[in-house]
Amino acid sequence: MDERLTAAPDLQASPPDVRLGLSRVGVTGVQKAVRMQHGGQDALVSAEIDCFVDLDPAQKGVHMSRFPELFGEAIDELVIGEKLLVEVLAEHIASHIVDRQQACRAEVTIRARYPIERLTPVTGMETQELVTLIGIAAATPTESRRVVGVEATGINACPCAQGLVRERAAERLGDAGFADADIEQILELVPIATHNQRGRGLLYLGTGLRLDAQDLVGLVERSMSSPIYELLKRPDELFVVEHAHLAPRFVEDSVRLMVKHALDEYDELEEDDFILARQINFETIHNHEVLAERYGKVGEFRRELSTGEHSAHHTELREWLALTSG
Repeated sequence: MDERLTAAPDLQASPPDVRLGLSRVGVTGVQKAVRMQHGGQDALVSAEIDCFVDLDPAQKGVHMSRFPELFGEAIDELVIGEKLLVEVLAEHIASHIVDRQQACRAEVTIRARYPIERLTPVTGMETQELVTLIGIAAATPTESRRVVGVEATGINACPCAQGLVRERAAERLGDAGFADADIEQILELVPIATHNQRGRGLLYLGTGLRLDAQDLVGLVERSMSSPIYELLKRPDELFVVEHAHLAPRFVEDSVRLMVKHALDEYDELEEDDFILARQINFETIHNHEVLAERYGKVGEFRRELSTGEHSAHHTELREWLALTSG
């Protein structure tokens, strides 16, 4: 009796019992080592990849097991030069997934932990800081959009508590017999105590411009009271503490400054480009955290800054990434 081998039916391609399209179907947390060139040396950067496709009402599912394989193919195809451009890689993977999975649309997010070498502010000691580089992209068979982002940490000194400490210090100096003019001079010369909050800033720019995510790290750090360093000698520590207390900031201040820095630094951004700024402060005197965020198209920001009028609509990231295959 002849044995006949038949191909297994493609269950994922069959129609579902409930004919309803799905907004996102895919995989999250796929770990990949991405090889790159930096400073003339080969380096492997650990990257975490999320990928989703829009699922048609007539299709039961997608081939989940193929996603990691397709990631590897896309990474191998892309030649990365001197710097890791995670947004370009995300865009390439999204386009590759659309082609190989025959999807209407794919969306990819890559988060890569990346070391930045720098010097401490006073002693010039070499130190290494880890930042997160983020690339997000959406693609259809005919078009694509990409976002470059970074996440970096720093310090925010609380302005509210500092104001209270300043008032109490002025009262005590007055009770001690100091004249008002002397009190004012003392309080201007001496850093005023407050509680510090370790902060994490996140900045996204959605644009066709070729940007380097590392350049965005400085924009994020300048939006906080002070950057932080893994290694510090005592003079460096003094500088960071004094610098932070001379520039007290709320989370709201940091978000507004991130947006302003981005607009000032990249004045060639188009009106339809996208910005998202988020700041979270990890409280030291409360059991909760505080967060502020602003997002929208560049044109929305520019109009609001020029007129001072509140923008009724803030374009969200997923809305900006929305693409149609037509």
